[in-house]
Amino acid sequence: MRPGCSCSRPHVSILSLAAKAATIDPDFDRMFKHGEIDMYHPTTRVLTVLELLQSHQRLSGPELAQRLEVDVRTVRRYVTMLQDLGIPIDAERGRHGAYRLKPGFKLPPLMFTEDEVLALALGLLAARKIGLAAVTPAVEGALAKIERVLPAALRERVQALQQTLVLDVPEASVAAAGSLVVLFSAAASQARRLLVRYASARGEETERAVDPYGLVYREGRWYAVGYCHLRGGPRVFRLDRVKSAAFLDEPFTPPDGFDTLEFMVHSFATMPGTWAVEVLLETTPEEARRLIPPAFATLEDVPAGVLLRCYVESLDWMARFLAGLECPKSILRPQELRDALRRLAVELQELADRGVEEHNGDVAR
Repeated sequence: MRPGCSCSRPHVSILSLAAKAATIDPDFDRMFKHGEIDMYHPTTRVLTVLELLQSHQRLSGPELAQRLEVDVRTVRRYVTMLQDLGIPIDAERGRHGAYRLKPGFKLPPLMFTEDEVLALALGLLAARKIGLAAVTPAVEGALAKIERVLPAALRERVQALQQTLVLDVPEASVAAAGSLVVLFSAAASQARRLLVRYASARGEETERAVDPYGLVYREGRWYAVGYCHLRGGPRVFRLDRVKSAAFLDEPFTPPDGFDTLEFMVHSFATMPGTWAVEVLLETTPEEARRLIPPAFATLEDVPAGVLLRCYVESLDWMARFLAGLECPKSILRPQELRDALRRLAVELQELADRGVEEHNGDVAR
């Protein structure tokens, strides 16, 4: 207990924790000092259990196992190791049991391993690309703070990563407010209803209650998926079209097993358009899924192959798409798609027949 402090809260120093960790693995101290510890080292995973329990009120064995990429039995062994080191971890038994640190127990900040620092840096660099409004100053500030407390060798590696790494991630076409991302994710996590003012593609604004199920970042845009009480069913919302959102004092019960990404992709694939298209692909389901983007069309296994269904605005565009598919196919509907393919065939024939000789000296040699 510190002088002048009347609290009885347990206190563990960084040095004592490292010393105790060395009892798990006698080589830990040497490896930690030389930067040889990685996230897959058993001792690192044991300490990660402690970090996770400190940042969450309670976690079940399966939840810890998923985060650590181990089985539940290994998690129990890690928890026992921490308990043997004097860490007060309570284990709740039963079907809904979980692990938690005793109330009031806190550790001082632990040293980051090299893998953890690189993971933070990669996450911050990726955040620049995903279209959160005003995120760039926050990224720069966070990276600067991380670099300031790193050892020289590790700081040089992080700086080299920033200078040389190119992330091939689609730039956000429209920025979404970071506050909305936080609000919708909190509402989904806490199962709390939101009052949302939303603008359609035509700019018409409506107010509705929404039960958010989750968020998706896809191809440069942020989306929220949830139950819309105005429309009476699950819907997909673009966050850049949300004009305002606020919590309501109404909880909701999310549906069991709801897959946010799967619902959104299916919604895009079945979104009505000018032309309803059906094409029989004479190939295997596996090959069809490789060839067809999931958000573009639905695929149904049929005896003759795979039935592709989608909606498009341009049959000429659809003809070019089908021409690029490397499998036999038959047009079922509409008849006008056959006409578009014939026009494309004429264009391709003309292209094949044209030669450089026709341009005489117009082509630089």
